[in-house]
Amino acid sequence: MPTELPKSYDPSLIESKWAEFWVRERLWDVPASIADSATAAKPFVMLLPPPNVTGRLHMGHMLNQTEMDILTRWHRMRGEEAVWVPGTDHAGIATQMMVERQLASEGTNRKEIGRDAFLDRVWQWKSQYGGAITDQMRRLGASVDWSREYFTMDDNLSNAVTEAFVRLYEQGLIYRGSYIVNWDPVQQTAVSDLEVEHKETVGKLYFVRYPLADGSGDITIATTRPETMLGDVAVVVNPADERYTALVGKTITLPLVGREIPILADDWAKPEFGTGAVKVTPAHDPNDFEIGKRHNLQNLIIMDETAHIAVPGSPYDGLDRYEARERVVEDLRAQGLLVDVKDHNLAVATSQRSGAVIEPRLSPQWFVKIQPLADKAIAAVEQGAIKFTPSMYEKTYFEWMRNIHDWCISRQLWWGHRIPAYHCPQCETVCVSRTRPERCGCCDHAEMQQETDVLDTWFSSGLLPFTVFGWPEPSLDSAKFYPTDLLVTGFDILFFWVARMIMLGTHFMLDVPMPDGSKRELKNAVPFREVYIHALVRDADRQKMSKTKGNVIDPIQIIEKYGTDAVRFTLASQASPGTDIAFNEQRTEGYRAFANKIWNAARFLFLQMERAKAAGYNVKMGPAAAVSALPEITPIETRWIFARLREVCGAVDKALADYRFDEAANAVYQFFWGEFCDWYLELVKLRLDFPAPAEGAAEDEKPIQNPETAISLAGLVGVFEASLRLLSPFMPFLTEEVWHALYEDAAPAKSIALTRYPQAEDYPADDAATAAITTLQELIVTVRGLRKDMGVPEKEAAPILLHGDNRTLALADANRDMLAKQARVSDVDFSNDPLTGAAARSGANFDVAVVYERQIDVAAERERLTKEIAKLEKGLQAAERQLGNEAFLAKAPQAVVDGLKKQQAETSALYEKAKASLAALPA
Repeated sequence: MPTELPKSYDPSLIESKWAEFWVRERLWDVPASIADSATAAKPFVMLLPPPNVTGRLHMGHMLNQTEMDILTRWHRMRGEEAVWVPGTDHAGIATQMMVERQLASEGTNRKEIGRDAFLDRVWQWKSQYGGAITDQMRRLGASVDWSREYFTMDDNLSNAVTEAFVRLYEQGLIYRGSYIVNWDPVQQTAVSDLEVEHKETVGKLYFVRYPLADGSGDITIATTRPETMLGDVAVVVNPADERYTALVGKTITLPLVGREIPILADDWAKPEFGTGAVKVTPAHDPNDFEIGKRHNLQNLIIMDETAHIAVPGSPYDGLDRYEARERVVEDLRAQGLLVDVKDHNLAVATSQRSGAVIEPRLSPQWFVKIQPLADKAIAAVEQGAIKFTPSMYEKTYFEWMRNIHDWCISRQLWWGHRIPAYHCPQCETVCVSRTRPERCGCCDHAEMQQETDVLDTWFSSGLLPFTVFGWPEPSLDSAKFYPTDLLVTGFDILFFWVARMIMLGTHFMLDVPMPDGSKRELKNAVPFREVYIHALVRDADRQKMSKTKGNVIDPIQIIEKYGTDAVRFTLASQASPGTDIAFNEQRTEGYRAFANKIWNAARFLFLQMERAKAAGYNVKMGPAAAVSALPEITPIETRWIFARLREVCGAVDKALADYRFDEAANAVYQFFWGEFCDWYLELVKLRLDFPAPAEGAAEDEKPIQNPETAISLAGLVGVFEASLRLLSPFMPFLTEEVWHALYEDAAPAKSIALTRYPQAEDYPADDAATAAITTLQELIVTVRGLRKDMGVPEKEAAPILLHGDNRTLALADANRDMLAKQARVSDVDFSNDPLTGAAARSGANFDVAVVYERQIDVAAERERLTKEIAKLEKGLQAAERQLGNEAFLAKAPQAVVDGLKKQQAETSALYEKAKASLAALPA
């Protein structure tokens, strides 16, 4: 018999217990040894988008992990080996910044303590704080394979990164060169586009007169950054701009500097911007850099790594860039060269990590030659090897991939994968090697110095779909689990991570090294077969969450208030491809009530099982089995609930296969609360009559047992148990607790999550029972409404008069007890004539009247019927317009036309009855 549940549902008392149990029992581990089975089915494999090791759980993580956990649990319960691989990213810039703040609080910095000591401090920080987000995942019950947990700086992954870098270099796909990069002057490193935010602000546009060197006049340029003129090497105008045709080829004398620079013609100059003439500073602007390459111009770097002017001998040397701007503008004004200053809207690039304004800067960096890799990645999606959901992201992906630039993969940090390149200080030779060379291969110098830069975090994370399974070494994991099946992620890293993984996977994984030394060739070397892009979680007003707005929702606080299951269900119930989620705490409160409903339903069921046991009924609790057929004497409501269970199982499976988490969650919710609790539990109470032993009977003398009661009890228990399994992926904690209580000490598995997910084919269909209960429900609801309108006291039973087809009358006659229980019907009489008047209502197949003497408010009833008639008239007119439209009838499917005709007939019947009721009212 079931274990007794506490009276009140308290998620705080059960969630930690089961979270610890799942991890302790290693329930989600999938051993690598299964990979040797040639007959084993391909498992369902996902890789967790690795959160930063510095991270804490936010609502975006919560949504991502809820969706992934639902899918993993669903696949696992469908009998598949489900492998969800967790891990964290070393997050080069973010982690280094954390430790540098610690050092600053101690009055020192990384340069003072040195690289080795600094890296020791980072590892100490990681050991102390780096597991916070994975600890939160454990607490929230994520069913990942913790035996495969990785950190991107683990030795095996670091070795794989080195191997990938060296191979790409040997293939001519990695090179070193000087190009313009996004430079963070606080972190003093290049940063990726992803780590740059553009903030709209009102800046200034400065108009400066540059004198011609021959003294014959001047040319006025417009710039937003006058301080960079210290590095100007040219002025360009559009070749089609007739205003400047005569000046092309002349030189000007650069103000404040005195250097002569040429006036050139280039299409980049736009006649409509400013004055149509622009200054060119190739070392500090990406567009100017391209102009400089086209015209073979010099690159003058005028700022250091901290964005201070570095022009020895200049009066501006050592000044911060903005301080230098003010001085330059003052000096230009003093010399009469500042023509005008106007307000100008700017999109200022700032570092996401430090908040500093990005400085475009010419810098020697390491790059991946991207086009050969991009071509393979484009083909993989074009040929259908990878599918995007929603599909609109394929277009976005193609647009970016077809306009991609070479990838800067070096960062001027100390924390990260150090680039495996070695410089000879004597002959300046650069050698890329898997291990440190003992001597220079050119001059035989014995002290090769390793590159100080580290790799972009996205380089190592782009390799994860295969490096986490052991690449480049042969492994059972690689043989079994690559490629993965699905990636669930957000739009914001589509280009910077998803695209990188596709490029690197399709390049490196054309074959998989097998444990026996052979290689398994892959037709599609993709890292995953499908990408599901989930939506954003916004606040209740659909505003994007931000610390600035103060509308950030901490999921941990919401979980502590309502429980993990309620928060998960809230997110799932709104998660639909391409639609953002407006997170409203009131919805979570509603799903907390749903969890309480499940709890109370379990308590009711357990009570019935105890009563049944006392009456001698045998309730068997063994492994859940399919119900292929029901006995002929099975009551109609039990036939109906099994048929509905069948339908909802099919609906949930289809919805999850289509990533319609909202449809799946809502189908389960409506079934359990709306049908199982609100209807079936009430209907089945009529059958649960467990008589006590007769007075004076012997102890072993059992009362006569009703077979319908036994069948109803078994059906009740079976549907409830199946409902728990149906709910399990969405609400894992609550269902685990109740399921174990149901089985007491005889559960057929260690966890409900290791049992079979209910399938449609497990349960019998019964269209007749479904139609019958639907009619009875409509009749009950109609009678309840009539009783309320007529003011019948709630506890007082009243007879009804029923008119309808033979099927409906027979149903009502056979289920008088149901009507008595659900609608307070004391007796059912039948009428041969349609029923009208204030005490009557009509359904699809019946008229019903409550026989109750009371004073009718004739005026109110006349007003109600008049409004109803007007509404029905509008419905009839609309139907007539559609059915009288020949063009519509020619195009509409026959099923649609037939449905409209049926609806018109029903509306017409209701209209005539309402008119008759109005006419029957006393004057």
